[in-house]
Amino acid sequence: MLTQLQSKASNKQSVATLKMVISMIIFGSIGFFSEHTNLPSFELVFIRCLCATLFLGFCWLISGQYRNEKWNRKDVLQTLACGLFLVFNWVFLFKSFEETSVTVAISVYHLAPVLVLILGSILYKEKMSLKSVVSIIICFLGTVFISDIDLSVSLGKLMPSGIVWALAAALFYAFTTLLGKGISNLSPYATTFLQTGLGILILIPFINMEAFTHLTSGNWTAVVATGIIHTGIVYLLFFDSLRFLSTKVISILVFLDPAVAILLDTIITGFHPNLFQSVGIVLIFSGMTLTFIKSKKYIVKKKESKI
Repeated sequence: MLTQLQSKASNKQSVATLKMVISMIIFGSIGFFSEHTNLPSFELVFIRCLCATLFLGFCWLISGQYRNEKWNRKDVLQTLACGLFLVFNWVFLFKSFEETSVTVAISVYHLAPVLVLILGSILYKEKMSLKSVVSIIICFLGTVFISDIDLSVSLGKLMPSGIVWALAAALFYAFTTLLGKGISNLSPYATTFLQTGLGILILIPFINMEAFTHLTSGNWTAVVATGIIHTGIVYLLFFDSLRFLSTKVISILVFLDPAVAILLDTIITGFHPNLFQSVGIVLIFSGMTLTFIKSKKYIVKKKESKI
């Protein structure tokens, strides 16, 4: 019986890991799509919330999951708080793209996994092994190498730019991830539907409707894709996987985002990574691999438990 329970738990973690990987791979292309929307940050996030709410509401009804929801005050309040952080995360990230280069913004934004790991170890009392710390450092260094930041730029010149917005986005992403882990009763449909619905209500007063009047058909295609695919589908997978994964695994998998972004640049725009960026790609995947390698001590304990 114990072996069956362990097997089921292992299967859930495997499926959750796959869903997180898919969501991060898709999300890695959001920069490419957002550049083709021709919308300011507030308007783009508003459309993302609107499209995602309609899409998720439809899926929720078709699946019949709404009949089985276990509503409780704690989960609903936690979901709404998570949604608030999520909306600010999106706004700050796109705002940072407006104020500074994508390279600098993405580099700072990817401090988020480090913040998740640190805050997660405090809030959820998850132990951080030396291997976990080393893997996070390797992945973060890989992200810095990939971004190819000009280290000669002074801190005084960077701070007035979009650095603050990107750092705020990273912090709110960390809050979103940690709060999402604590939601256990509501389905991913209910979770994401409530959060994107809240986003619509929050952003309506700040939306300039004239921003939508000059969009081309290509712009609208990118906008709708960003709303349904990069918001609805991605966050459905994202929140469905959070509750089954540890913060250290989540912290590593999110680094697939910049790796995919670089890959798309290479394939679609013909960009070829330089030596530093190539080293960064290797570092990221090395760090992720290190996280999933089980120590000999763990393997011995697992064999002893079976005996």
